[in-house]
Amino acid sequence: MNMWNREAVEAELAQLPLLEYAFVKPQELVFTERVRHVCEAECPMYGKTWACPPAVGTVEECREKCLGYEGVLILSTVTEVSDIANLEETLATRGGHEAVTHQAEAILQAQGLETMGLSTEACAICDQCAYPDGPCRHPAQMYPCVESHGILVTEVAERLGLEFFNGNLVTWFSLVFFRS
Repeated sequence: MNMWNREAVEAELAQLPLLEYAFVKPQELVFTERVRHVCEAECPMYGKTWACPPAVGTVEECREKCLGYEGVLILSTVTEVSDIANLEETLATRGGHEAVTHQAEAILQAQGLETMGLSTEACAICDQCAYPDGPCRHPAQMYPCVESHGILVTEVAERLGLEFFNGNLVTWFSLVFFRS
């Protein structure tokens, strides 16, 4: 079993523009069909991308995949917007968070860990996703949405004392699963 150096990882994470981060076990996450139902009922990306349901699998399949990892790095970033209710302005801040998520994932990978990232909303790498007619064109860069896996991120954030509502600050969360 490969031993990773948490102190070294945390020293590198401290160099990133993170609001907060925490390490948890995958078993501490809450998986629920309720979250998936919101995807299906309210998200316009449902059924349109490899990062979203149903392409990611059932909630139970996603749960099993996540439980196959030893740990999870939960991280958040924050960006100020003039109006938190302006969805276009809010979504425009997502790219910076995704870049930070890739940096955090690379820090774990440099420790010899295998990773799987989940992040914000639907993937926006391609103008037109290949789903369902072809395979994902960028599987190494694409992060499925946290909610696509049925994970209730606000519950774990609240339990850990992580902030998730910050006025006109957009708070984005990612989960990076890792194993030796």
